[in-house]
Amino acid sequence: MDSRSPALVTGGTGFLGRHIVEQLLAQGRRVTVLARHPAPDLQERGVTFVCAPLAEGPALNEACRGQDTVFHVAAKVGVWGRHEDFYRTNVLGTRALLAACRAAGVRQLVHTSTPSVVYNGRDLAGADESLPLTRDCPSPYPLTKAQAEREVLAANSEQLRCCSLRPHLIWGLGDPHLVPRVLASARAGRLRIVGTGENRVDMVHVRNAAQAHLLAETALRAGGAACGRPYFITNGEPLRLWGWINGLLSALGEPLIEKRISLGAARTVGAACELAWRCLPLKGEPPMTRFVASELAKDHWFDISAARRDLGYIPAVTMREGTQELIADLRARKHAART
Repeated sequence: MDSRSPALVTGGTGFLGRHIVEQLLAQGRRVTVLARHPAPDLQERGVTFVCAPLAEGPALNEACRGQDTVFHVAAKVGVWGRHEDFYRTNVLGTRALLAACRAAGVRQLVHTSTPSVVYNGRDLAGADESLPLTRDCPSPYPLTKAQAEREVLAANSEQLRCCSLRPHLIWGLGDPHLVPRVLASARAGRLRIVGTGENRVDMVHVRNAAQAHLLAETALRAGGAACGRPYFITNGEPLRLWGWINGLLSALGEPLIEKRISLGAARTVGAACELAWRCLPLKGEPPMTRFVASELAKDHWFDISAARRDLGYIPAVTMREGTQELIADLRARKHAART
């Protein structure tokens, strides 16, 4: 890769976005970040910032000017909220970015999607990219990300080569979402095993997810099979979700999750919570939703053969290595908090 090749990362101050920026800087690349707020530590290392909302046209045009590749990581995430808010960022923002890329002559666009774009309410065991994109989901996030992915892949052309990556349950050191929320819920006694507790899931270490994005850029540049295609990105090591969570808790000396709730009961609770959050002025996300109930109870692991074949993707950090690293960090933080 030409070290002078400039790249833009939307959402470059987020968990995954920062790791992509780090890997680009390690290649000696010139990096621009589009985000709502600057990050002084990245600016000190030569990263250029364009501070603006994703759908702001003039800012997008400025950010895309002179770029060779755009990594589109920015999105509104979450399991709850108004559909129009998700639509504004995830669909209209992506649409505006595509227009800015075309106007600026950007050559490659790597879009960060999510496996939930193929949500169908059923177990997904070894699912591949042949599954249709969802059009019926009780959460606006998968619906709007599915629409964004449709538009990105439809925009693929010789002038702007596009692909879409679907990293699943990104985790690792510095994770501000997945593991902290699980631990907080467990410590507060709010977490229950939903369903049988035997469901298997895939996860992906954040360094692997970032690596996949740079590999996708290289594949797009070559003009091969990756152009116009989506790819599931995981560690390729499906595991028992509740066993992994309890393993973390055990290693930290925390009480294990033993209480259970059936999927049907969890979905009923989720529907009631959704109704309450719609009708009352309640802040934040409901403690349970129908979508979350299904995600906690069902299999969702994916075949990454296509990413291995077309992108040359080989996860560098194994689940065992990443988990040991995470446990050591969490133990150190716990010890520091006590002293």
